[in-house]
Amino acid sequence: MNLKPLTINGKTVRFPIIQGGMGIRISLSKLAKACMNSGIVATISAAQVGFLKKGFRQNPLETNKVALKEEISEIRRVSPKGILGVNLMHAINDFDKYASFLATQDIDFIVSGAGLPLDLPEYLKGSNVKGAFIISSARAAKIMLRSWDRRYQYMPAFIVCEGPLAGGHLGFSKEDFEKGNIEDLESIIITTKEIIKPFEEKYGISIPVIAAGGIHDGHDMAKMLKVGSDGVQIATRFIATHECDASDEYKEMIINAKEEDIVRVDSPAGLPGRAVRNYLTKTLENHNIKVSYCVNCLKTCKKVGIPYCITEQLGNSSNGDNKGLIFTGAKAHLIKKMDYVDNIVKQIIFECKKDLSMAGGK
Repeated sequence: MNLKPLTINGKTVRFPIIQGGMGIRISLSKLAKACMNSGIVATISAAQVGFLKKGFRQNPLETNKVALKEEISEIRRVSPKGILGVNLMHAINDFDKYASFLATQDIDFIVSGAGLPLDLPEYLKGSNVKGAFIISSARAAKIMLRSWDRRYQYMPAFIVCEGPLAGGHLGFSKEDFEKGNIEDLESIIITTKEIIKPFEEKYGISIPVIAAGGIHDGHDMAKMLKVGSDGVQIATRFIATHECDASDEYKEMIINAKEEDIVRVDSPAGLPGRAVRNYLTKTLENHNIKVSYCVNCLKTCKKVGIPYCITEQLGNSSNGDNKGLIFTGAKAHLIKKMDYVDNIVKQIIFECKKDLSMAGGK
């Protein structure tokens, strides 16, 4: 079994790794440039990029659009030919406006999760930007493919299969976790690969399936490639890097986290999330945290009786407040030091190739 390159929107990267988008302000231009220079796909998160800008609370949509354009321009100034995408949550208000705006920018794809982005192709008409989606079950993949086929005669540039070990918002409900009604990542990949076959045949294309959630090292990567994935998405591993856009305080929380510090937390979005145990998670065990302001960010947020404001708490943590919400993946406790993106990529590829070679590949 060989380690194959990954092609998205007519461009190819040497290594089949997508750096996952992380918000708020965790994966922006600094991390993206380092990832592209290391031979992998870069993704910035569209979540409240303008959080630190003047006027954000009064007009978050326009402020975020200005900030996104600045980040994309900075990336393209240094890496004009690399593969660059934007993670855009479907659960946000003004999804249509953000998607239409991003379709005019110098990016290669929009990848959307946190709900089923059935309407994403609508906003990509006539643009060079490709659409992709994130799912947490093969059933969701089937719904998405059938819908995009029927409504738009459109297929995704790739599909991200995200398992239960992911960071941030999870595609499984609290009840799913409690009842053990969750599909493991390997199973999602195998079934999704079968589901896409008739669509690939109909359109005469290949749809890459990307494994995500709990991919920490090259051994994890090789395991996913062996069950049929065409690549992997890695996010948490890149937080504790010199190039990551997160604050030093956020990075230190990741480095110092022990396995028992990685916990699930309720989100105003209506889904559980995975985060580092800290002041916020401990406080939530007894009472909600007062909301200081609202920028109407999520369709699914009820605004009344919510445990906390996710924009406020994620934004505060990315800006250095270690009492805020520290989203992370299940394997964050394996990160013990700061490193450079290129070192991490090289280590992952070395481990992966070694495992594949032992399985008869190279």
